[in-house]
Amino acid sequence: MRQSFEEAADRSFASRHLPRLRAELDKQGLDGLIVPHEDEHQNEYLPEANERLAWVSGFTGSAGAAVVMKDRAAIFTDGRYTVQVRDQVDPAFFEYLDLVEGGPPAFIEGQAKGAVIGYDPRLHSPTALAHLTRAAQKAGATLKAVEANPIDLAWSTDRPAQPQAPVVPHPDDLSGESSESKRHRIGRMIADAGADAAVLTAPSSLAWLFNVRGGDVIRTPLPLGQAIVDKDGHARLFLDPAKVTDGLATWLGNEVALQVPSALPAALQALKGQAVLIDPAQSSAWYFDELERAGAQVIRGADPCILPRSAKNEVEIEGSRQAHIRDGAALSNFLHWVATTAQDDLPTEDEVVTVLEGFREATGALKDLSFDTIAGAGPNGALPHYRPVRRTIRRVEEGSLLLVDGGGQYLDGTTDVTRTMAIGEPTLEQKDRFTRVLKGHIALSVVRFPAGTTGTQLDVLARLPLWMAGLDYDHGTGHGVGSYLGVHEGPQRIAKATNTQPLLPGMILSNEPGYYKEGHWGIRIENLQVVTAAAPIEGGERPMLGFETLTMAPIDRRLIEVGLLSDAERAWMDAYHAEVLAKVGPLMDGEARAWLGTACAPL
Repeated sequence: MRQSFEEAADRSFASRHLPRLRAELDKQGLDGLIVPHEDEHQNEYLPEANERLAWVSGFTGSAGAAVVMKDRAAIFTDGRYTVQVRDQVDPAFFEYLDLVEGGPPAFIEGQAKGAVIGYDPRLHSPTALAHLTRAAQKAGATLKAVEANPIDLAWSTDRPAQPQAPVVPHPDDLSGESSESKRHRIGRMIADAGADAAVLTAPSSLAWLFNVRGGDVIRTPLPLGQAIVDKDGHARLFLDPAKVTDGLATWLGNEVALQVPSALPAALQALKGQAVLIDPAQSSAWYFDELERAGAQVIRGADPCILPRSAKNEVEIEGSRQAHIRDGAALSNFLHWVATTAQDDLPTEDEVVTVLEGFREATGALKDLSFDTIAGAGPNGALPHYRPVRRTIRRVEEGSLLLVDGGGQYLDGTTDVTRTMAIGEPTLEQKDRFTRVLKGHIALSVVRFPAGTTGTQLDVLARLPLWMAGLDYDHGTGHGVGSYLGVHEGPQRIAKATNTQPLLPGMILSNEPGYYKEGHWGIRIENLQVVTAAAPIEGGERPMLGFETLTMAPIDRRLIEVGLLSDAERAWMDAYHAEVLAKVGPLMDGEARAWLGTACAPL
């Protein structure tokens, strides 16, 4: 569980591994290879065995891609990783290009005339592959599906084994609905889509549908596998037998058959003549190829588990409330430590992470972190996705800021919270920027909105106070969060980028505007909040949805320029702190409890 500060990759990876990869390309008659970050399950966070992009380049971010040709290579990242990619990837071997503006398709279109470029159909969604295919056609190049991934062959015996974490039941009193009920509900959705069966490949869908949890993916209790679900609610679940725990078959019941992964190709072939629903955004092209070869009627549509999983039921919401109160006490003990001990001792970033993790472990309920904690001191706080490693660790500095973003996995919920704290006396600039971020955060906390509203339509609320001062931030404002599942969950999000999914009651999202002064410090304030059911507004004409704040932890009052807050914003801040004190205070004692009272005092 403990966070490591060692690097899983380094700049030498490119020089050491590219020649091995190119040798394999030669053996397969390929001029190049497309290397996505995603694995066979389209995961964002990967087991070590599936970190192919990191192995070939040294880049360890959660989003990216590369194209490796015989004489050149390019790596593609988005704005979150502009600094990280330059730090981790040797420019002597890779050129840095933008993932969003053009990406691999533009590179192929402009640079690969006449080339034969390999791709692993298990790693690309049909949608992504379609863009790549069009680019290759324009370039007069050929895309060739590989039977064996050249990276896996080059990696050879050095490649870690695939994970075999045990798959265990997730009780109904935590999930709020039995697997049988979910399967029959999903079966009706499959039938409504005109299908006889659905193929599920997203680990989060397997975990939710069968009420199980695993540990195959770092910081996320996911089981890697696949399932075929029939319209009558019966299902086949394909799991490595090494993962199957005692009693799992009994837990799943008579309507679910456990099968080995090697049986999956034959099971897909057996769907001949049937209408099969499969999600082109969640499942790789390989499944579509296999189903088409089998003679199945492929229906492209959304994974039917996505929306039911994202719109939490009342049991899951109450579990999340309790998880956040418990986590809030741990975080408040940590914030007390920052406000006292850390002000004098000026700890290093790894010490900060270790102290926070210790408080979370002391709850006795922590199963894992929900992601590696971001603890950015001074300039490192200006890197939104910074993670402390030995080579970059800094000591907290007097007169600067400390940004800490972390969360925990608990059986009853997943947490994710960011707090920014002053070390010493904050400057006027720091207070101004912090307060503008806070104003945006409050606006997104209190907004009411009609049914059909998307996160894209709300994003501007969090940015407006910064925009009015000529400022902004280059990441999304909010992402979906699972229920003892992934800390990043779709389809809901709040961001500038277009998202067409309306926000639904029960969806949990982060609210995390920020500001980053490159080379100096960063600011981010993050709470999780759940969409509430539509309710009338006095004097209004339409019921409106809203948000309930889940995260319970004080916000650093020393960084607030009270004069910049409106009366309503000040009232929200006081009410929030009063709620934190009422819910978290009983779980704390001694000096920390007394400090919390001061930290939550009215402005």
